[in-house]
Amino acid sequence: MWGNPGWCQTLPSAQDLGLDLDLKPEVIQKSPVLQRWQRQVPNILDEIKNEPSFRTRLRLGYSQTGGMNLGVEDIFIGNSRFTVSGDYYRAFNHNKHSYGVNFNYYLRPLGSYVNIAPVLGYRHLEAEKYSTDGVNLGAKLLFVLSRGGGADMSLTQSWIAPGTAEEVGLTRLSVGYAVTRKLRISTDIEKQNAKKSRDSRLGVVLEWMLGN
Repeated sequence: MWGNPGWCQTLPSAQDLGLDLDLKPEVIQKSPVLQRWQRQVPNILDEIKNEPSFRTRLRLGYSQTGGMNLGVEDIFIGNSRFTVSGDYYRAFNHNKHSYGVNFNYYLRPLGSYVNIAPVLGYRHLEAEKYSTDGVNLGAKLLFVLSRGGGADMSLTQSWIAPGTAEEVGLTRLSVGYAVTRKLRISTDIEKQNAKKSRDSRLGVVLEWMLGN
C-alpha cells in the first residue's frame, strides 16, 4: 500500500474507466449522483471518513409542560470533529427555564453510523424546587439510521455542576426523521435528576437541516 502511487493520484472519471451508462440525457440531468460519477468516480472510503453522516439543524419545538424550546445542533468547526450545540427552553405557566451551550468532539470519523462524543459546556437550569448552573460534563452516543440527516437517534448523559451540592443529572433521548429534504420531525425525552427533586419533559421538535 505504501508503495502504490495510485493512492495520491486523481481518481478517474466514468469515461476514463470506459463505463458506458447508456442512459437518456434527461435522466442524467436530473441526477446529481450520475453527473458526479461522470466527472469523477468518488472515493467512497474517503467520504465515509470525512463527510458527516449527520447535518447541522435549527430546532423549534413544543413540550408537554407548556413550553417552547429553540436551538441549533451540531455546528461544525472547520474540518475538525468538533461541533457546537446550543438551546433555550422556557415554560409558559411554570417557573421553568434552561439554556446552555455544549462543545462535542466525535471520537470516530464523522461519516460513521455509530459515534460517541465527550460533551463539555455550560448550562443554567431552573425548576420549581431547585436551580443550578455551571459546567455541563458528559457524553453523547449517536446512531445514524440514514445518512445525510434522514433518520438518527442520540442519547446524551451529562451532569451540571458535577461534584457540588447543586449537581443535576440530565438524560436526553432524541429521535429524528426527515419528512422532506430539509425538514425533520424530532421527539425529545429529557430526564432531570436533582437531589431535591426529579423532573421530566417530552417535546416534539421541527428541525431545519442546513447544508446539502
